[in-house]
Amino acid sequence: MKNFRVLLSIYFLFTIYSLQSQKVKMNLMECVEMAVKKNISVKQIELRGLEAAIDKNDAKGNFLPSINAQANHSWNIGLNQDITRGTLENRTTQYTSMGANLSVDLYRGLRNLNQMYRANLAILASQLQLDDVKDDIRLMVANSYLQIMFNIEILDVQKSQLEVTKADADRTQKMIESGIRIKADLLEIEATMASQEQAVVIAENNLRLSKINLAQMLSINDYENFDIVVMDMDVPFAQILAQNPKTIYEKALTHRNDIKLLLTNIEIAEKDIQLAKGGLQPNLTAFYGFNSRVSYADRFTGNGIFNDVPIGFVPSTNETVLRSVEGSKTVGPLSFEDQFNFNKGHNLGLRLNVPIFNGNAARNNVERSKVNLLRQQNQLEQEKLNLETTINEAYNSAKGAYKLYEASKKTALARDRAYQDAINRFEAGVMNSFDFNQIKQRFDVATSDVVRAKFDYIFKLKVLEFYFGLTITL
Repeated sequence: MKNFRVLLSIYFLFTIYSLQSQKVKMNLMECVEMAVKKNISVKQIELRGLEAAIDKNDAKGNFLPSINAQANHSWNIGLNQDITRGTLENRTTQYTSMGANLSVDLYRGLRNLNQMYRANLAILASQLQLDDVKDDIRLMVANSYLQIMFNIEILDVQKSQLEVTKADADRTQKMIESGIRIKADLLEIEATMASQEQAVVIAENNLRLSKINLAQMLSINDYENFDIVVMDMDVPFAQILAQNPKTIYEKALTHRNDIKLLLTNIEIAEKDIQLAKGGLQPNLTAFYGFNSRVSYADRFTGNGIFNDVPIGFVPSTNETVLRSVEGSKTVGPLSFEDQFNFNKGHNLGLRLNVPIFNGNAARNNVERSKVNLLRQQNQLEQEKLNLETTINEAYNSAKGAYKLYEASKKTALARDRAYQDAINRFEAGVMNSFDFNQIKQRFDVATSDVVRAKFDYIFKLKVLEFYFGLTITL
């Protein structure tokens, strides 16, 4: 029973290890989606998009009034004036003051409207830049995916050639044993076999490095358990080559995100000029303010007792003139609410600011914005020239790669026939091993050239389709 538990534990451990070590195979679309999702450049541009959205909120806020409130509580010790009675007294008093003000722009040279429009353009530019980077990532991933497919086929070719060479070595050994061939013929074939074994190792290393390269694009650290879905790579029918480079270029101008981004940047530069010109125009602002105050000091008030106080005399009779004056007493301050209502005040009006001279700073901002517009326009024209050149090169490269692929197939077919004929002649003893190996090596090179030309053509074709606006698929 104890041994059964041990075996069961070993079985479960082996099963878990096997599940953990299973390779994760991904197709092209899965690789593209993961690369776009995990790419750091994409994340950085997405953060810029968030900043552009915040800038838009700032632009919206320019249309709203500015409201501020303030409050102050102070202790005055020593000889101070009681602001509620206007008397000077040597005492400690407390005062509370509070207020609020509101201001709203009525006219700022249309800068608020232009700022809002610019903020919307900035959001669009951020999205176009994000889409452009994603397009570049898709093309790079497709290239890396094709590189793995190429290395897989090259490895298969190298292994197949090695197996053929081993069969040639076995056949030669039998011919030596039967006296048809000498030992030197086998040595030449064994040297070829050693060279092909080295080629297999190199192909295996190249395949592993290409997988690591794609895994790094996908931010996958477990290189050993990463693999792709191997597909049959037939050479596609090149409908795109039926178009001329000018048509492809004109189509690219309508959908390329980098071109759209530059056009948007030009619009932003134009808005910057309008914003700078707004600094030359007067500003009109409406404002309103409210304030009040409260004192916590004692106050004097009448006590209800009146006394006659002489205030002068009659010149003709010298009679004293008296006035009845009420006596005073000290009482506490009025309530907070009463003082708040008694002491409150309002101020409102319009404020006009007319720029007359500011060291030419505003005019220089206009000229600087105009220079930036010219820079953006020049950049657009340069990008158009670069795009047209790239499309022409891609078109000619794809056409040349297709012709090279067709020529490579013909060469490989001819080399295969020559090799089959060489096998018959070698077995008949009418061809030496050196000539036989030369013919076989030419056949091996031609076979590898077909694979290389095939994938070179497919990738260049995909680049051309990418500029034409077609989705990258294999």
